[in-house]
Amino acid sequence: MKKVREDKEPPSLVKNVMARPVVTVDKECSVYEAAKIMGKKNIGCIVVTDKGTPVGIATERDLLQRVVAKGMDASKIKMKEIMSKPLVTIKENMPIINAIRVMEKKKVRHLPIIDDGKLVGIVTQRDLLRALAFHVIISFRPLL
Repeated sequence: MKKVREDKEPPSLVKNVMARPVVTVDKECSVYEAAKIMGKKNIGCIVVTDKGTPVGIATERDLLQRVVAKGMDASKIKMKEIMSKPLVTIKENMPIINAIRVMEKKKVRHLPIIDDGKLVGIVTQRDLLRALAFHVIISFRPLL
């Protein structure tokens, strides 16, 4: 039986909790096609690109509020029309607590991660809060 180390260091940088690879669609993609991809991949957001460069992001909420709730035809609307922009990004070596501060300041719940100009991952508010909670649990373990 493999023994689990009790002193495991909790993740402190976003690169340790980010999801990869990032699912993307071109800005000319229809909202309908993007929604199908999101459903198939079971993801809550999708990064929108222009010739491979990240330019925006669309979440389930964006699709609901900007398309579905307005009764628009998702097959006729392009992602560039409903994506959130400008894209708020961070570096992979950013501490988790700083990423949480960026989310709070910019009022976003998803942060694409750029390294050397390339999209290398994405982190959600839930990912960061889970990592932060792990830090708290590890910190209090000696007291329990």
